[in-house]
Amino acid sequence: METFELNTSHRTTTGKNVARSLRREGMIPAILYGPNTEAVSLAVSVRELKKILSSFSENVILKLVVDDDKNSAKMAMVKELQTVPVTQDYLHVDFYEITMDKAIKVEVPVVVTGNAKGAEEGGLVQLIRNELEVLCLPLDIPEAIKIDVTNLDIGDSVHVEDIPVSEKVTLIADTNFTVVTILAPTVEEEVEEAEEGIEEEAAPEGEAAAPEESTEEAG
Repeated sequence: METFELNTSHRTTTGKNVARSLRREGMIPAILYGPNTEAVSLAVSVRELKKILSSFSENVILKLVVDDDKNSAKMAMVKELQTVPVTQDYLHVDFYEITMDKAIKVEVPVVVTGNAKGAEEGGLVQLIRNELEVLCLPLDIPEAIKIDVTNLDIGDSVHVEDIPVSEKVTLIADTNFTVVTILAPTVEEEVEEAEEGIEEEAAPEGEAAAPEESTEEAG
């Protein structure tokens, strides 16, 4: 796992007006906290942060350099990034301080690889868990947990205990839940196929229909 250096500045004032002022200068407010750290208000460059997160947004490890003092640098990860829903402009970021020799719990994305045998027969690959929680040292955090579904047939599933990971990584799960499964064709598809079969067996267009018998008695 690679680490990225990010310059930050101490922030002594807070409030909406301060945040607006920072954003006009290309900065956003931030806060750094942790289990053994008092919360520290910071300001960071939007351009620098976006450059890092655009190339490595999942579980990136940051070396926060405060006010150009490398001796006061803090190792941290992004805990929460607030953005504008429509434009995705950055509004505020929370950093969580970490210790490089202490294991941490993080969510890691799940990636499905291969072409499932069941999918070739009309089945549907369903990813039930997009992320899995792992416990490991910061530098051992995997970029993704890959699951090869090549040999899975319709009805087959992969559970969390079936997933191989590095000996340096522990998957955290209270139960052996399903992560990915191969579903049978949907009911709608079966109905459509049945309807198509009925249409093929129907009488050719233009063939006269048999007259209905009258229920009236002849006068």
